[in-house]
Amino acid sequence: MTLDLHELYQELHQIPELALHEFQTHDLLMKQIDALTADCDFAEVQVPEQLPTAIMVLLHGSNPTRTIGYRTDIDALPVTEDTGLPFQSQHEGRMHACGHDIHMTVAMGVLAQFVKAQPTDNLLFFFQPAEESENGGKLAYEDGLFTGQWQPDEFYGLHDNPQLPAGAIGCRMGTLFAGTTEVDVHFTGTQGHAAYPQFANDMVVAASQFIGQVQTIVSRSVDPIEGGVITFGQFNAGTIRNVIAGEADLHGTIRGLTQKMIEHIDDRLRAVANGIATSYNCQVDLHLNQGGYLPVENNPHLTQEFIQYMEKNPHVQYIETEPAMTGEDFGYLLSKFPGTMFWLGIGDPEHQLHSSELVPNEAAIEPGISAITGWLQQRMTEKE
Repeated sequence: MTLDLHELYQELHQIPELALHEFQTHDLLMKQIDALTADCDFAEVQVPEQLPTAIMVLLHGSNPTRTIGYRTDIDALPVTEDTGLPFQSQHEGRMHACGHDIHMTVAMGVLAQFVKAQPTDNLLFFFQPAEESENGGKLAYEDGLFTGQWQPDEFYGLHDNPQLPAGAIGCRMGTLFAGTTEVDVHFTGTQGHAAYPQFANDMVVAASQFIGQVQTIVSRSVDPIEGGVITFGQFNAGTIRNVIAGEADLHGTIRGLTQKMIEHIDDRLRAVANGIATSYNCQVDLHLNQGGYLPVENNPHLTQEFIQYMEKNPHVQYIETEPAMTGEDFGYLLSKFPGTMFWLGIGDPEHQLHSSELVPNEAAIEPGISAITGWLQQRMTEKE
């Protein structure tokens, strides 16, 4: 089968689906995988019952000493596309605004390369649902997908980067992506008439003071060299201008480059919440979701080898990058298996990831496939 990568990318771009509902995407990928592996006697394909939109493809090696995993994410975002592309999203209010359509296309291209000639080591391709939400990597691990012959010895994955030139590879030693904690806070006081504040307990005031005090956590409790982020993007309270709100809700996120830093910020947040509850004689219910979004911490040995390969490859434009405060659930898998995550440049510097106007440069696809295929082949020559 001849795989038309650009046609595949544009088809995927038109059918973005949200976490754990990637059914149309799954069907398109399966159609391509079935065609690619139809005459391949060393390929095994599995659709796990526990995670039915996931796909696992195992290429059995000719003389395996390890199983090398490669992961791509397949879900999209609840974003209304505003690119004007002739192949823009056909699903209203949904868009591949994080470039997972590029991720899938590159993964399929790498798979196609190794189907042509049997690899030496086993290669496991994991098409993962639910990266943007629902912790798909963690779900897959906890559901036992990576056991027996499906257990990788090491794992690799990419994320597209609009700030890098199309086709460039970016990476770094240590942390590539921050870890996250999602924060929900509910304040309970006493509702009352605006004219009689003495008979009420205003949760707009309590929640506002909470937000103000939280700003001192990063500025005064965090080492400025290490850094951290606390952002509350949603504040809901009240129903009308002349009624004092007896309840309020805040929703936000914590970011840190190490799990230790995230846990430190979590602890300080709990202390502030307890202080507000005492000071304002109210109930503060703080929920910290420390689910699968751990920092993406690259394995030192494997990442050093990866970087050296990319630096020496004359066909690769390699760029050393800084850590990013964005989150990626591949961090959970890297906490279980050694591996490396890296960037693939897609050359749209005017737009950020998750932008409704993000337009990846398709010229990134072939160089990405070539660089990753070369690295995996190189890795198979390393017998440890």
